[in-house]
Formats: sequence, structure tokens, C-alpha cells
Amino acid sequence: MSADQPGAAGSKTIDTGLRLLEILKDHPDGLTISELARLAAIHRNAVSRHLVALGNHRLAARVGNRFTLGLGIVELNAAVQHRLRSAASAALQRLADTCNATAFITVLDIDENQAVVLTVAEPRASQIHVTYRAGTRHPANRGASGIAILAGRPPRPGERPEIAQARAAGYSVTEGELQPGAWGVAAPISIAGRPAHASVGMVTIGERDANEIAPIVLRTATEIARFL
Repeated sequence: MSADQPGAAGSKTIDTGLRLLEILKDHPDGLTISELARLAAIHRNAVSRHLVALGNHRLAARVGNRFTLGLGIVELNAAVQHRLRSAASAALQRLADTCNATAFITVLDIDENQAVVLTVAEPRASQIHVTYRAGTRHPANRGASGIAILAGRPPRPGERPEIAQARAAGYSVTEGELQPGAWGVAAPISIAGRPAHASVGMVTIGERDANEIAPIVLRTATEIARFL
């Protein structure tokens, strides 16, 4: 397909719109049209046209002379999280029961600086286990779950050595980072080789054998990814 055919033009339009959304995501205080044009390396007129289209779908919003992500992004994010929660339910419960520990799915927040617990499964045969609440937030570069997500994404300058180690291993192991005495293992949920936005993991009090637990967590991550 040549570049002047409708399909190619449409693909380029979508790509440009997505690039603008990614730039806005990294600038929560908003950007002017000129700033967006400079960062995206495209003409101001093209930026204006794309912002009108994105605004019509509530994916971008105007505040004065600046543009930010729109509430439509939040709605799309909620829909994706619902799908992930539904797809992961059975696999997550199996992980909790197999490891006899609390299992959880964690997602990267829109600003990519926070990790948020999406859903939790508790072991059915255990009366004593870690209580972990859906909606719990923590820095994305702390804890097994956040580190696992970042390990499933391209390296960033200045990232913690633990993230690079988890990227090499395929999973993260931490102890006491979010709660004293808590020991956890998590693996990124990667779909079709794209950067991870979620992870699956387990947490317990007291260290366990990572060589035993990690393969179970990795299998669960693969199983969940197949349903997405």
C-alpha cells in the first residue's frame, strides 16, 4: 500500500493522534499547541486538527490555551481494567490457592508513577494470610508488583538496579519494601510483546523459596495475557 492511499493516510492519522496523547500524558499540567507541535515535530495546523478530533471523543481537553488528557481516557482505562479483572479472576484464585498466599493484579496508573492494586484473591485453605486491598497505591518503583511492571517496559535512565535485575530474570522478588516482613514475587503481564501495564504477583509474611514460587507466578502471567 502506497503512502498516498486512504489506508496509509488513516494509519498515519491514528499514529499522530496517539503520539499527541502520549505527549500529553507526560505533561499533566497541559501544553499549548506550539509546545505540542515542537515536541511532536509536526506543524501547528496539524496539531490543531488532531486536537479537535481528540476533543470530539473527549480524549483531549482544553483549559485556557493549554491542552490535557480528557476524561474519555479515564473511561477507556476503566473499561480495560474491567476486562483485565474478568480475564484474571480464575487464574488469580488458582495462584492464591497454589501458593497458599494472597495473590493480586496491579496496574500502572495513567501518570506511570504510581502502581494501583486492581484485584485481589485470598487463599481459600488458609486462615492466616496478608490482607491486601484493591485500590491500594504505591510508587511504581517500589514493591514486587510495581518493579515487575517497570521491568516489562523499556529501560529508563536512572531506574533502580532492582528493576534491571527483574527485567533480566523475568520477575521481581522483594521483601519489606511496602510492609515490614512482607515477601512478594510478581511478573509483568505482557501482551504480544508490548510494554507491560500490569503485573500479577503473590505476597506472604516471611520468605519463601523464589525458585519454587516464581515459575508459578510466571505461568499465571502468561495465562492471563492469553485472555487479553
